Amino acid sequence: MKVILNTDIKTLGEEGDIKNVADGYFRNFLRPRRLAVPYNAATVAFFESRKAEIEARKEQKRRDSASLKEKLEALHLEITMPASRNGKLFGAVSAQVISDLLAKNGFEIERKRIEIPGVSIKSVGNYHFSVKLYEAQTAQMLVSVKGEVSTEAKDAADDKAKKAKAENADAASANESAEAVAEKASESVSEESVQSDGAEA
Repeated sequence: MKVILNTDIKTLGEEGDIKNVADGYFRNFLRPRRLAVPYNAATVAFFESRKAEIEARKEQKRRDSASLKEKLEALHLEITMPASRNGKLFGAVSAQVISDLLAKNGFEIERKRIEIPGVSIKSVGNYHFSVKLYEAQTAQMLVSVKGEVSTEAKDAADDKAKKAKAENADAASANESAEAVAEKASESVSEESVQSDGAEA
């Protein structure tokens, strides 16, 4: 059915918008909360009389959004996360992480309004992301992701390096032993050959 929204609804539209919704959705959710009215001649006339008032509110939202965009784009976010020595994060910087970081800086931004290229960040570095604001306005932002190598990670890396070094040393020793055995065997064969030649003479 066709309805006119009485107020802004994030998942549906703004005050004064005409929308098609399921009958049950209107009957069980929108109408009991006075969020929308049925579309008919009377309601259309009523909203036409409020058109200037509604547009004035929208214009204020545009100004507020432009101001928020300016403030967000002036903000340089930084975050430090556990990482390996090669810069790979133990975890990821997601839209929710960015949302929480913005909240700490005084900006309440829902995660669904944050768009990160590749969905999330998994390595240290500087990354651009966007925040969807009112209508078509979008704030372009920057976050610096720094890595912190934990003691456990350092120890694990050191142990891995030591193990690899020991394995290489063992392999080298084994090769040397094999070469020594082969050389000794070769010398033994040569001696036997000489002795055999002497006996025949």
